[in-house]
Amino acid sequence: MEPIKNISRRGFLKGIGLASGGLVLASTVYSFTSFDSEEEISSEFNPNLFVQLNSDGTLILVASRSEMGQGVRTSLTSVIADEMEADWDKVIVKQATGDSKYGNQNTDGSKSVRLLFQKMRQMGATVKTVLITAAAKSWSVPVAECKAENHFIIHTSGKKIGFGDLVDLAKDLEVPEKVALKSPKDFKYIGKTLPSIDVANLSNGSAVFGLDKRIPDMKYAAIEHCPVAHGTVKSFDKAAALKIQGVIDVVEVPKINKAFGPLGGIAVIALNTWAAFKGRDALAVEWENGTNASYNSENYMETITANVHKPGHVEKSVGSVDDAFSSASKSIEATYQLPHLAHAPMEVPNAVVSVSGDTCEVWAPVQSPQAVRREVANFLNTDQSNVTINVTFLGGGFGRKAKPDFVVEATAISKSIGGPVQVVWSREDDIQHSYYHTVSAQYMKGALDSNGNVSGWLHRFAFPTIGSTFKAGSNLPQAWEARSAKDVPYDIPNMQIETGKADAHVRIGWLRSVINIPHGFAINVFADELAHEAGKDPLDFRLDLIGKDRLQETKDAYKYDTAKLKHVLKTAAKNAGYGKPLPEGHEIGLAVHYSFYSHIAAAVEVSVKDGQLKVHRVHMVVNCGTSINKDTIKAQMEGSVIFGMSLAYYGKITAKDGAIEQSNFHNYQMLRMKDAPEIHVEIVESNDKPTGVGEPGVPVIAPAIVNAIFKVTGKRYRSLPLSDHGLV
Repeated sequence: MEPIKNISRRGFLKGIGLASGGLVLASTVYSFTSFDSEEEISSEFNPNLFVQLNSDGTLILVASRSEMGQGVRTSLTSVIADEMEADWDKVIVKQATGDSKYGNQNTDGSKSVRLLFQKMRQMGATVKTVLITAAAKSWSVPVAECKAENHFIIHTSGKKIGFGDLVDLAKDLEVPEKVALKSPKDFKYIGKTLPSIDVANLSNGSAVFGLDKRIPDMKYAAIEHCPVAHGTVKSFDKAAALKIQGVIDVVEVPKINKAFGPLGGIAVIALNTWAAFKGRDALAVEWENGTNASYNSENYMETITANVHKPGHVEKSVGSVDDAFSSASKSIEATYQLPHLAHAPMEVPNAVVSVSGDTCEVWAPVQSPQAVRREVANFLNTDQSNVTINVTFLGGGFGRKAKPDFVVEATAISKSIGGPVQVVWSREDDIQHSYYHTVSAQYMKGALDSNGNVSGWLHRFAFPTIGSTFKAGSNLPQAWEARSAKDVPYDIPNMQIETGKADAHVRIGWLRSVINIPHGFAINVFADELAHEAGKDPLDFRLDLIGKDRLQETKDAYKYDTAKLKHVLKTAAKNAGYGKPLPEGHEIGLAVHYSFYSHIAAAVEVSVKDGQLKVHRVHMVVNCGTSINKDTIKAQMEGSVIFGMSLAYYGKITAKDGAIEQSNFHNYQMLRMKDAPEIHVEIVESNDKPTGVGEPGVPVIAPAIVNAIFKVTGKRYRSLPLSDHGLV
C-alpha cells in the first residue's frame, strides 16, 4: 500500500486509483475506544482502510486489527468480501503496520467488529458498485441490468466478466457518494461459519508470531527487573554474567515513569536466548525497592474490605436505600473478595527492534501498534514517521500486549548496542512483572419486603483503579470502571452505588473483561443469595428482579435491553435442563450479565463429591447482535468458559514485601484438559448492530459455578479462587 499518498479527507469515500497494477479504494473511518479516558488514546482519528483488486482477480484486504486467536482478520475482511460479492478463495489478507491512517487499531475492548462493521460493508458495497458501473459501460447497457455474483459481473443476457478484467476501466470512474447495502437475508459470509483465512498457515507452522521473528545480525536479550514494582537499580556486578558462554554485553535499561514506560533493570545481551537467561541468572544486582516494598496482599485486602464497610463516594443514587432498609422485612449483607490476576498468555511478551540513527523498525505481537509507535518515537526523540511497527501474530493477549513497555525496553537495548535485538520475557517475568487485573473488595446489602421482593440495593466496592497506571495517586474508580455496577439492569426502586478508596502498589491494567469480572461475580452471587433468603427459585427471582421489558441508554447510543437479558437467561436455563431431574448430587447454577453491549447468560451443571468440585456442562447463550462469523463466536464463548474456569479455580496473584509470589504455572495454574466440561453455545439470531464477543463471556462463569455449588452443598463462597477453599 506504499504508493498511496496524501489522500484527501473530504468525506467517507476518497478516491480510486491504480497502485501496483490494481484498483485501490480508500476511506475514512471515525472510531473511538472504550478506554477514552486514558492518556494513550486519542478519541478520534482519520484513518484510511484499503481494498486492492488486482487484474488477475486477487483481492487484497488490509486487516487493521491484531490477530490473537479471536479471528478478527477473517471477520472484518469477510464483511468487505460479502458486500463485494467476492470469491473468498481469491482473498489475500495483509496485516497493517501501526499507523494512524488505519484509524483506531487498538485490538481491545471487544470492539473491532462493533466499530468497523458498517464501514467495512460500505467499503465492499462501493467497490461492487464501481465494478458494476464499469461492466455496464463496457457493454453499453444500463447499470440496472447488471449484478455482481461470486467475483463476476453478470448481465441479464447471461454474459459475464471477472472482477479482475474490469480493473483498468474501473480505475477511471468516479466513486459514488452513496451505495446500497445488501439485505441481511442475502449475506453470503456474514452470519455463517467461514473458515479462518489463516488456518492453513497456523496449522503448518508458517505463521509468524513475535517469538518466530529473525533478522540478520540480531542479538538476544533478557532483563532482570526489580522484584518490587517501580523499584530501581542501586548497583550491579556484571562480571559473572560476562563469563557465561554466549553473553556479549550487559547494559542498564532505564526506568521511565510513564504508563507504558519500561520498569527498568539490567539487560544481558547474548548470542541466543538461553545464554541471555543464564547470564541474567549470574547477575548480582542490589535494588532500591521503594515505597511498594511494604505491599502485602493479606493486609491490603483487610484495608480495602474495611473501606467498603463504611460510606463511600456515591456514584449513583435512586430513591432512598436508607428508607428501604429501615422498612425492610429482611435485610441481607455480603462481602466479596477477589484477588489480583495475571494474563499469562501462551506467548510471553517479546519484541524484535532495530534502531538505526533516527529510524527504527519493530516486529512484535502487540494489540495497540499506534501506542507502540508513539512510545518508541518518544523514547528515541524522533518523529513517528521514522518508526515502523510490524504486527506479528499474537500467541494470546488478553490485554497484556496492549501495553508496549516490553517494546520500549527492546528499543532502549537496540539503541545501546547499535544493532537489532530480540527481547524475550520468561514466564516468570510475565507473571511477576505484569500489569495486573485489580484486586477488589465489594460490599452488598439488599432489602426484601414482605413479599420477598427486593426493595433496596446497596453496592459498595473498592479496588486499585487502572487510572493509577496513568496518573499516580489515583485511588477511586474511573467512571467507566463503575459503569458495570451502575448499569445493573434490575428494576429496584431504591438503589445506591458507592466506591471506596484503594491505593495501587503494582501496575494495574485491563485483562479480558476488565472490571466486569468482580462486578459480574458479586452481582450474580448476591442476587442468588437474595433469592434464597426470599425462598424463591433463583431463575424466577432473577427474571422478576430484571423486571418489565425496557431499554436503557448506554454509551455509544447502544442500549441494554432487559427483554434480551431475560431471553438469554431463560434460554440458557432451558438448554441446560434447569428444573428437570438431574443425576444425584448435580445442580445447575445461573448467571447473566450485560457487558461490551452484549447480553450473555450461563447455566453451569456441577457436582461436589468428597469435597471436590466437577463442572460437567456449561450452556452459554449470547445475543451479540448481527453475527459475523458464528464459528468465531462459538470459539470465543468456549474460550471464555475455560478462561473463566481457570480464574474461578486457581486465579490468584499475591504479593509479600512488594514482590509477587507466583512465578509459573505450578503456582499460577490454568485449567487442565481433564477438567474441561462439555460446552454448548447458542447464538441468538439478530439483525441488530454487532456487539462485543471476545470478553463478555468471562464474567458469568465463576458466579454460575458458585451458585451451583451452593445448591449442592449449602455453602456459599464469596471469595476466589476455589482452590483456597479446597474444592479443586
